[in-house]
Amino acid sequence: MRVMVLVKATEASEAGSFDPAWTTEMMAAMGRFNDDLAAAGVLIMADGLAPSSAGKRVAFDGTGRAVSDGPFPNPHELVAGFWIWEVKDMDDAVAWVKRCPNPMPVPSIIEIRPFHT
Repeated sequence: MRVMVLVKATEASEAGSFDPAWTTEMMAAMGRFNDDLAAAGVLIMADGLAPSSAGKRVAFDGTGRAVSDGPFPNPHELVAGFWIWEVKDMDDAVAWVKRCPNPMPVPSIIEIRPFHT
């Protein structure tokens, strides 16, 4: 089963206000985790996203399109990064996420969403 694993943004990730020492340590821990995913044949793709201030939103209303510049409100509803994994089932995905280092220096959320089959 293929899943997208979403690292939810925080106020800090949107502001880009991380302690450099924490960032170095977290990136090393995340690198080791990604290596484990790859060695297990789980990892398909992974990447981090720039803060929403660098993004755009396009709102659709019939044939109309309205473009909005970031930053966007409600950081906890935004995505800061993602993985695409091939796992046995949702329980396998949850087990992998539980092994993941906390991707933020504050409490954070990782969401797992299966792809349509």
